[in-house]
Amino acid sequence: MHDFERRRDRFDFFDRMESPAVNLCFTLDVPDFRPWCKEQGLAPFHVMLCAVLRAVLKVENFRYRIVDGEVIRIDRLVPSFTVMNQHGDLNFAQFDWSDDVREFVARGLAAREQASNMTELNVKYRTMSPRDAKDQVFVTCMPWLDFTSIQHPMASIATPDIPSFAWGRFRDGPDGLQLPFSVQAHHGFVDGWHIHLLGRQVADELAAIIRAS
Repeated sequence: MHDFERRRDRFDFFDRMESPAVNLCFTLDVPDFRPWCKEQGLAPFHVMLCAVLRAVLKVENFRYRIVDGEVIRIDRLVPSFTVMNQHGDLNFAQFDWSDDVREFVARGLAAREQASNMTELNVKYRTMSPRDAKDQVFVTCMPWLDFTSIQHPMASIATPDIPSFAWGRFRDGPDGLQLPFSVQAHHGFVDGWHIHLLGRQVADELAAIIRAS
């Protein structure tokens, strides 16, 4: 927590505000990993999810949380993301982490299938303890939209300590793919520079996944 202590005065400054959230939407440049996914028989969304969560763990500022008024740093992530059920209603899929990208994708697909077949909101998600909920980030994907802004919901406007991420429709870019990417986090933990670092790390993680095949 040494790095956090160095910026505790910034945390105290923003945490006193009615809304300490920073919310930024930008164009993310990543390598075109879709041909590789097709060759490997892997779903692009789940490979992207793996890259995003790996990046979160490597940019420390996105690992800080507030528990009982104290700042902690999480050491693991429980992957989760939004899905639609058969009625077009939102639900939440969750699964256990795997360092192997193929196992990660397989678990994600199984969780999506399970959550999409639920009529009511995922019971496991609703019964998470406040502490267990901190071991996640909120992820949604809107592949049909090339959005330019988004407002993520928060349990409390005063405590946006669990980061939220969203991305939209892929389009061809000059050096690969481009997509709208949104990040919301506690400004006491995360500045624009850290969001930039996260974006670069996502691209690096995708490139590393392809190289490792």
